[in-house]
Amino acid sequence: MSSSCSALLGALKACLLESDCVQKHGRLPSECLKHHTDELPEACQNLRKATYECKRNMDGKIERGPLAGHAEEVQGEHGWHGWGKTEKLM
Repeated sequence: MSSSCSALLGALKACLLESDCVQKHGRLPSECLKHHTDELPEACQNLRKATYECKRNMDGKIERGPLAGHAEEVQGEHGWHGWGKTEKLM
């Protein structure tokens, strides 16, 4: 995971470990996160949402790349990035 999301993930883990879901009910943090979200403190719920959004934003940057939406500017008459058009090998 990206280092930009790791602080959020660490805070979420700490929050889950301190929650009643784990402390009083003896559940695993992953179980609390998946099946008992409504029982978690508001702080944990907010961290969960923030972590999800951070991961989603990072995934979007990877999928789109730094030149997303600028394909017409990148692809010139000689192909992508000036590397030339694809040629058949045989």
